[in-house]
Amino acid sequence: MEYRNRLADNILKEMLEAKGAVLIEGAKWCGKTTTACQHAGSVLYMQDPAKKAQNLQMAEVNPSLLLQGKTPRLIDEWQIAPKLWDAVRFEVDKRDAFNQFILTGSAVPANTEEIFHSGTGRISRMLMRPMSLFESGDSTGEVSLEKLFSADYDPGAYNEKNLEAIAYLICRGGWPKAIGCSEKIALRQAVDYYDAVVNSDISRVDGKTRNSVRTKLLMRSYSRNIGSQIKYEEIRKDILGNDVESFSIDTLYDYISALKKIFVIEDAPAWNPNLRSKTAIRTTDTRYFVDPSIAAAGLGFGPKDLLNDLNTMGLLFENLCVRDLRIYAQVMGGEVYHYRDKSDLECDAVVHLRNGNYGSVEIKIGGDALIAEGVRTLFLFEKNIDTGKMPAPSFKMILTAVGDYAYRRADGIAIVPITCLGA
Repeated sequence: MEYRNRLADNILKEMLEAKGAVLIEGAKWCGKTTTACQHAGSVLYMQDPAKKAQNLQMAEVNPSLLLQGKTPRLIDEWQIAPKLWDAVRFEVDKRDAFNQFILTGSAVPANTEEIFHSGTGRISRMLMRPMSLFESGDSTGEVSLEKLFSADYDPGAYNEKNLEAIAYLICRGGWPKAIGCSEKIALRQAVDYYDAVVNSDISRVDGKTRNSVRTKLLMRSYSRNIGSQIKYEEIRKDILGNDVESFSIDTLYDYISALKKIFVIEDAPAWNPNLRSKTAIRTTDTRYFVDPSIAAAGLGFGPKDLLNDLNTMGLLFENLCVRDLRIYAQVMGGEVYHYRDKSDLECDAVVHLRNGNYGSVEIKIGGDALIAEGVRTLFLFEKNIDTGKMPAPSFKMILTAVGDYAYRRADGIAIVPITCLGA
């Protein structure tokens, strides 16, 4: 299968030029190893069945031998032998050179007691997610998120995708193996990923047995509450309401922690700007999966189900947009946050750059009424910002599922179909 370029390629290249090693983390099946192989001079597959036992033994007795090979040397799924971390760090120090190692991992190491050094200054971390619509070829990318930060940028583009196409893209997700397949096969990938998570991966992450039925109930509750700041206690009550005899808050924390360690859940942190008013900011994270297809699989929904339930589709569409915004913002070294205050004024996404510039984003399926609602929210949000202490938003944008065009309104707000957006 031909390799599809990822936005992570350039990020990885730049990181390797500035550090001795780069750790690529992210969900299983998101393409970490495939991308890393494009940049590697040699590869060590730690989980190769024919060599796994030998590799693990060597990692214990003489890890430096595993690090020999043409640079940059890729060590895939390094976390099964945590001692390799310190070995890589030491080897980077000894060689005193950049571009030496790439580590990939689909889980946080189960046992971090064997790691004695943080790797600061030697090992950079890079989070990789499933494909954005631009990377999978489902967005033209004609509207650049980076260029939106320029006041004179004209985000003009034509959109050919309809609501049926968006419903399919939500359920298919950004899994590389799903791209270019028939619809039936493509939709199967997210379901298989979900089944692997609930039946094995959530337990294999740290060797701790967890109940698959409870995991499914948790994933279903999370799916129903995508885009909200629901408290964990409310999720627990939701699970208990489904004929589960007991499920303590500590058990819930344990399950959610495991899902985060395998990069299934990726909540959005709260954005805390300087405000003119004394309105308090809600600090609870906003609930999201790393890919919207996980939520669709958790609910047992396909594209037709979403089209018959536009409220649920709107929530999962928000997750899709947040996924893509995160991927595009990462190219600029930016982060994506969520804003909500005690008066329930809410901004779906805030793209914040390291230089302090930021843009505000509302996410709507489309239609004049919903866009008008988004416009009001964006102006109310901007009005709350204390521009004496921080800049005004560099841009205000409404991301839509449908609409014939991407354009800038007379009031300055950009209206952009998600299938026109790129980095």
